[in-house]
Amino acid sequence: MPLTRRALAPLFAGLLFSGAAIAGPNDPSKFDGTRYAPQKALYDFNFAKPLDAKPAFGYVKNHLRAIKEYGDPKSHIVIVAHGNELHAFSRLNRAAYPDMYEELKALADAGVTIRVCANAARSRGYKPDEFYDVITVVPAAVIDLAKWQNEGYSYMYAEWFPRLTREELVKQIPELQ
Repeated sequence: MPLTRRALAPLFAGLLFSGAAIAGPNDPSKFDGTRYAPQKALYDFNFAKPLDAKPAFGYVKNHLRAIKEYGDPKSHIVIVAHGNELHAFSRLNRAAYPDMYEELKALADAGVTIRVCANAARSRGYKPDEFYDVITVVPAAVIDLAKWQNEGYSYMYAEWFPRLTREELVKQIPELQ
């Protein structure tokens, strides 16, 4: 039996007056706490300044926390470093970057694999054995990044910016008060 316009009218009216039909910009967002399958993430570190890696570690730490709360413990994170952060990753420079080893060790202890490009190291004046013990030196970052991507790892670039809080934003845009 075919549905007529008259038969469909109550259905359309019900949809029109349902919560979904009148949702708007003042309604709250939803939270999806679904558990995630195992994560395979590849972080590409290539920073201008040696200490730029520290705030980028925040991405990795947040990823680890999210895995712990919503993910699968079989997850794995890899960092491949080939920028000026290599200076802070070298044990020769511990006096200049005294807490970097502890940061790297904490990530390694959490299961993160940390790799450094030998080409980038050599161009900055380092030998492969001059990095901390929690680091593995690889022939080239480009081939290592491709290796992990070929194994199904998601590419992540941990570019960071200074954090802007809502309070700071309101100071910049008074209409938000």
